[in-house]
Amino acid sequence: MNMKKIRMGMTGGGFGAFIGDAHRRASRICNDFELVCGVFDVDYERSKAFAAKEGIDPARCYENVDAMIEGELKLPADVRMQSVSIVVPNALHFPFAKKFLQNGFHLVCEKPMTMTVEEAEELERLVASTGLTFALTHTYTGYPMVRQMRDLVAKGVLGTIQRIDAQYYQGWINSIIHGTDSRITGVWRLDPKHAGVSSCMGDIGVHAFNLIEYTTGLEIKEILSDLSSVKDDISLDLDGTVLLRFGGKLKGVIRSSQVCGGEENGLTIAIYGSKASLKWSQEDPNYLYMLSDTEPTRIYKPAHGYNEKLAEESHTMPSGHPEGIYEALANIYKGTAKSIRGEKFNPGEFPTVHDGVRGMKFIHAVVESNKKGNVWISI
Repeated sequence: MNMKKIRMGMTGGGFGAFIGDAHRRASRICNDFELVCGVFDVDYERSKAFAAKEGIDPARCYENVDAMIEGELKLPADVRMQSVSIVVPNALHFPFAKKFLQNGFHLVCEKPMTMTVEEAEELERLVASTGLTFALTHTYTGYPMVRQMRDLVAKGVLGTIQRIDAQYYQGWINSIIHGTDSRITGVWRLDPKHAGVSSCMGDIGVHAFNLIEYTTGLEIKEILSDLSSVKDDISLDLDGTVLLRFGGKLKGVIRSSQVCGGEENGLTIAIYGSKASLKWSQEDPNYLYMLSDTEPTRIYKPAHGYNEKLAEESHTMPSGHPEGIYEALANIYKGTAKSIRGEKFNPGEFPTVHDGVRGMKFIHAVVESNKKGNVWISI
């Protein structure tokens, strides 16, 4: 078994980029990756300054992605990067991912994976034909108690699932949309050219969607949405509710908003069954609640022997030591490293390109349903 660190490149994630910093921290926590090169900023001078701060060889700080691929392919196989983390605005995910895959590099990519369903399906075919690893960072799937929820559902402890609710509320965009027009146009998440067809559902609602399918193992069959842009001078959704059909009698709902004043990162999921129910909240991630009509509420916590195998393998500290978003993302990197090395891994260890396709189908179906007057759309 080759346990050398995987040589990692990065596109985006330079000075001031929260998500790039999160990916670097996560790769270091799992201790399987080493950042060796990248294109960290559209401004080459800023990119070089950032590379210097990170201790990266100046010759491997590239001006653009094409130069990065060309430069790395010139290096010996045991020196060049093996994987790339894509942490740029949404519109660049597909063209960058396609180029890297075509040139033999494994990928860790931020969501949403692409701008269109067609692009997502093209990447899925490309991953299948190359055999390369593609991890999509739906980070919340890396939390130990989310993985515990997934395995408890799979074991059937809830009985028949009868209702599924997921919610993702934030309020950060309020101060922007109620400012000046220049502030609005300066935020890329509100610009269709950079964000795609959706802001709220494309940015955070899709996390709720992914969390439902991840924890239940079910696929949502149809959706009906009601979206709001809140203000007339904004073209993308900032708030919305999505009704869900899973086939048969099972129904659910996703509520998502970026304009809930005072809310920070309020992602929650509840799965209600005939025997018991499970509830989890991202802002209190180390507690998974099991509810019952006949027994007292049960609380699962990380780092205890009663947890299922994947959950038990997903904590880094002893019980009572809180872990958070960096450790969750590190768990995704850990599973990705296993795949890159050809080691055995649990399918729940990282979201794949197929999850990216599912997410894009959800986002576009939500927008289509709303535009057509709130009708049911198959996904």
